[in-house]
Amino acid sequence: MKPLNSQRAIDLVMKLMAIAGRSCEELGIATAVVDILRKAGVPASCIVFDTAHKRTPTPGQVGNLIVKLPGAKKLPRIMLSAHLDTVPICVGCAPKRVGDVIRSANTRTGLGGDDRAGVAAVLTAALETLESAEPHPPLTLCFFIQEEIGLQGSRHLTVSKLGNPQLAFNFDGGDPHKLTVGATGGERLKIRLYGLPAHAGVAPEKGASAITAAALAIAKLHKARWLGAVKKGGQLGTSNVGVIHGGAATNVVTDYVEVAAEARSHDGQFRAAIADAIEQAFVTTATQVKNCEGLAVRAECERRVDYEAFRLDPASLPVVLAERAIAEAGGVAKQSISNGGVDANWLVRHGIPTVTLGCGQRDIHTTHESLAIPEYLTACDIARNIIRHAAR
Repeated sequence: MKPLNSQRAIDLVMKLMAIAGRSCEELGIATAVVDILRKAGVPASCIVFDTAHKRTPTPGQVGNLIVKLPGAKKLPRIMLSAHLDTVPICVGCAPKRVGDVIRSANTRTGLGGDDRAGVAAVLTAALETLESAEPHPPLTLCFFIQEEIGLQGSRHLTVSKLGNPQLAFNFDGGDPHKLTVGATGGERLKIRLYGLPAHAGVAPEKGASAITAAALAIAKLHKARWLGAVKKGGQLGTSNVGVIHGGAATNVVTDYVEVAAEARSHDGQFRAAIADAIEQAFVTTATQVKNCEGLAVRAECERRVDYEAFRLDPASLPVVLAERAIAEAGGVAKQSISNGGVDANWLVRHGIPTVTLGCGQRDIHTTHESLAIPEYLTACDIARNIIRHAAR
């Protein structure tokens, strides 16, 4: 097997990280990926987009990008995936290499290695495979949209367009030797609190503050230890109240507040129990905040399961293939269970057993983000090795 074309892999990831493409605005980066594949000789007939962006909570510019490449007919189809979108802080990134690290020369931005390094690793493996004379299995490359806002692309994926892959390998994370074989489930809550407005100086007693109701509910949850790391009866999970919007002026009793919260657990029933506790705290506490006429704040809660937890058998085929590929690249695989969601949550839900591997990203979602070039190149090598081992 020829050595990896390291310089091309590095040039590719730097090119991709320089292209803006935050969630719902992935058209530019998707177009660049298509252009790379077409220049490599991939026929236009092998490249399609689904319509996931029309079904997501926030409409986007483009759907998931799906590429189906032919291979040896007797071999099962495998899929390599990564997500196209980055978080907003990465818009304006100017990738610059300094030794064995890539950072953004624009100190006000992140790098976007999450997950352009994954996209580049998948593309590098595909390009090297296309250039090789060795037999390979039929391949599907899938580039997801809107991962950063709740795994929306993989959730709304048109599975029928994938060509029936039997297993998948998702590139998104840090250490390329870490195999994420399971991940937590997550649920989001949007709580709306409707209070009664009044002049806060002239007649505050006529008002019922939505802010007061929200504060009391959060305090109640904190006291009962339903926030942060949640441990109840031997069960574990996490929760967070992350966003609060409300109020217009200090001299007005606030009549409306909107709160965003989340609950997570590897146990679906316990995750629901955490979400139940959050909902009940707001609903019951709201009724206790009343004006002088006995009229109370009213709370409404909207809930949505973002992704269900999963855990693969440690001896399942995608895990075994990934471990072999890592060993061939000179590493030792480390199986891991994630407390965050990954696109694999939904791929497993769609019936495609999927492991997730890292690509050398560090300090993601911050202005200190960097990409470790040796680890990124290892991820490219592992992706290429996975394809080779799937052909054996």
